[in-house]
Amino acid sequence: MLVDPTVANLLEKVENRYRLVVASAKRARQIHAGSTPMVKTDDTAPVSIAADEIEAGDLKIYNEEQWKELNQVSIEAKVEEVEEVENSEEKTEE
Repeated sequence: MLVDPTVANLLEKVENRYRLVVASAKRARQIHAGSTPMVKTDDTAPVSIAADEIEAGDLKIYNEEQWKELNQVSIEAKVEEVEEVENSEEKTEE
């Protein structure tokens, strides 16, 4: 049972309890497997560390629509970067 941060506090950062439980469990498994925690904490329980990361905002939880939008923006930024490099190479050749 989480005492600090409270479930109510964590739900302010996440859409619903299901998403909170799934994200916390996945991150807790990563921590248990040896992943370095993203927050300084005295807690040793992987679930508590995952909850601390969510509360601190270090662990972002996206729904499917947000994830697609984030990836689309990332792809568009990479395309622009490649186009800039190609344009600068063309100017250098001239």
